[in-house]
Amino acid sequence: MRERLYLILILCISALLLSYGTQTLSISADEAEIFFERTTVAHYLAYYSTQLLCKSDFTLRLPFILFHLASIVLLYKIGKLFLKKHVDRVLSVAIYAFLPGVNSVALLVNNSVVVMFITLLFTYLYLKEYKVVSHIVLIASVFIDNSFAILYIALFIYAFAHRKIDLLLLTSILFGLCMYMYGFDTGGKPKGYFVDTLGVYAAIFSPLLFLYFVYAMYRILIKEDKNLLWYISFFSLIVSLLLSLRQKLYLEDFAPFVVLAIPLMIKVFFNSYRVRLPMFRKLHTVFFGLVILSLLSITTISYVHLPLYTLMEEPSKHFAIKYHIAKELANALKAKGITKVMLKDDKMALRLKFYDIERGGVYKLSSFKEVDGGYETITISYFGVNVKTFYLYMIG
Repeated sequence: MRERLYLILILCISALLLSYGTQTLSISADEAEIFFERTTVAHYLAYYSTQLLCKSDFTLRLPFILFHLASIVLLYKIGKLFLKKHVDRVLSVAIYAFLPGVNSVALLVNNSVVVMFITLLFTYLYLKEYKVVSHIVLIASVFIDNSFAILYIALFIYAFAHRKIDLLLLTSILFGLCMYMYGFDTGGKPKGYFVDTLGVYAAIFSPLLFLYFVYAMYRILIKEDKNLLWYISFFSLIVSLLLSLRQKLYLEDFAPFVVLAIPLMIKVFFNSYRVRLPMFRKLHTVFFGLVILSLLSITTISYVHLPLYTLMEEPSKHFAIKYHIAKELANALKAKGITKVMLKDDKMALRLKFYDIERGGVYKLSSFKEVDGGYETITISYFGVNVKTFYLYMIG
């Protein structure tokens, strides 16, 4: 009973943090393109959410928050299959729920959080030996996103190692179908993106947790039983690192599968921790504390990121600037009674369209000064720091 209360508490805290996060973000150019111009799963989720409820930053991101919460529940159910102690399961779910990378994709309009949910759903059903249903979920996944090709590779290796003929044939067919439908570019000359890829993974996990992830994957490889979660996480990591030697990768294609290793990391850590006498656990305790502190610090920064402008000499270098400005700019225009502007920046125009600022009318908006007189300035500021200045001209 207490374990379920902890799970509910984690879900509530996660939901509250993500709801708060929606209020600190504007729609980005990529998200606006998905919302207005693409036909992906993320488009339909965001579009119908804003149509059925109302158009706001919260309803835009609500479906992805709900998928994230459902993924937490699924991870908890998976953890119950091989984590024996209550504290292990709760800690596994808590770490997953507050991973910086997982929280980021839960807040953004993208397919990654859906990919995480589908992968967890398949894993849970397969481990529970609901093979028919799990295979149906796997077949359906090919129509959702091209990144499932990575999952098919990992499952093919798992099926080959464990002589699962049905899964071997199915993943072979699905991988071929995925390549036919979407393609997967592995060309290009070596450009040294290996280090960049490691850096992004470190940002997804937090640096210390990523180091332990690598250690846990290696330890399982050489010493411990390798279950389905390990195959998915380990081979997704290996494939992404190999491909990064030749080209820059979109890490959202790989991260949804790699982060599924959290329960395995918890198992490896506590297996090593509990075999030691209390007086020999100090090093493990200190390391665990540092990992959690690092994780919480980065997750906190990901939510409380607006004050960082006060610490930066160049606001344009803020890591989240592409998710700022548009909402505040639209509100400033509406405060002047303006609902239509002409501007050359197609990306900003699409972002403003979400906030009901259309193209056209008798006003021109520019991010640089074009003439000496006859303009108004609109300055976007956060915590007293001027981040961006726009110039508004009346042309009619």
